[in-house]
Amino acid sequence: MFSLFGWLALSNIALAGDVSREQFFSSTLGDDYPYTLYLPDSYDTAATSPYPVIYLLHGSFGNERDWVTRGNLPQVADRLIEAGHLPPAVFVMPGSRSWWVDGHNEAARSAFFNDLLPHIEATYHVGATRPLRGVAGLSAGGYGAVNFALERPDMFAAAAALSPASYVPVPPSNSSANRHPAFLNEQGQFDRALWEQLNYTAHLERYRLQVTPRPNAEQSDIPPVPLYISAGRSDEYDAEFHARQLRQAIERIQPGQVRLDLYPGGHTWRVWRASLPAALNFMFQYVGSTNATGDG
Repeated sequence: MFSLFGWLALSNIALAGDVSREQFFSSTLGDDYPYTLYLPDSYDTAATSPYPVIYLLHGSFGNERDWVTRGNLPQVADRLIEAGHLPPAVFVMPGSRSWWVDGHNEAARSAFFNDLLPHIEATYHVGATRPLRGVAGLSAGGYGAVNFALERPDMFAAAAALSPASYVPVPPSNSSANRHPAFLNEQGQFDRALWEQLNYTAHLERYRLQVTPRPNAEQSDIPPVPLYISAGRSDEYDAEFHARQLRQAIERIQPGQVRLDLYPGGHTWRVWRASLPAALNFMFQYVGSTNATGDG
């Protein structure tokens, strides 16, 4: 493990998490899989209980360093842990050349579930059960986080999507999805059918059936995944409109377990940095909490 920024010091705060850049070979990708890792202060491989773990996904054409270099994740995590709002937790920030989908350029979704999660759980003292896992992301990473939570509610206790690029029915004309290799077919054209096949709307009915109690049952075998959503009010991709659509769709399935916060600003790191503390506080009401049930 080699340090990216060494120990991150904050004024008047003694503790600081350790940040490093890592990689391992992914058999799905046939290549190295990079990720940035945040370990909380005094991370202990012999701790009685495993640490909660949050997987943080970057945006379109981003990389595994973004949440550290632009998103202030280490500083926010340090502060919230020091204040007692979050338990000591591990944050994994993977890198991907796709939109977190098995797209035309790489099998990012399969690599995440089949390679990254087993690697992290075998390498670090983190939770390998639903109550100790969460997934979050911004923009295209928000698209990915929503899809992962809906596809695999048995795996995540909570999710957060900051300005999610979960556009319905298709991305706006200025969205990078229209030119991203993940969605470009052999002719170099945007593959609308693939977008609609992979977007959250395609997962809603199966998700509903998984998390909705059947007749005579007090609860389903798999609980709903509480979802935090944020967006900037002047987002150039009309993220507020799409975030409201997303909230409405999920709220119908799990009333009272979706939160939408709106911030001044556009599709920018200013909005994502501003909403990150609220997103983490929301998620940790469920991740590592007795509110989180199920152990998939």
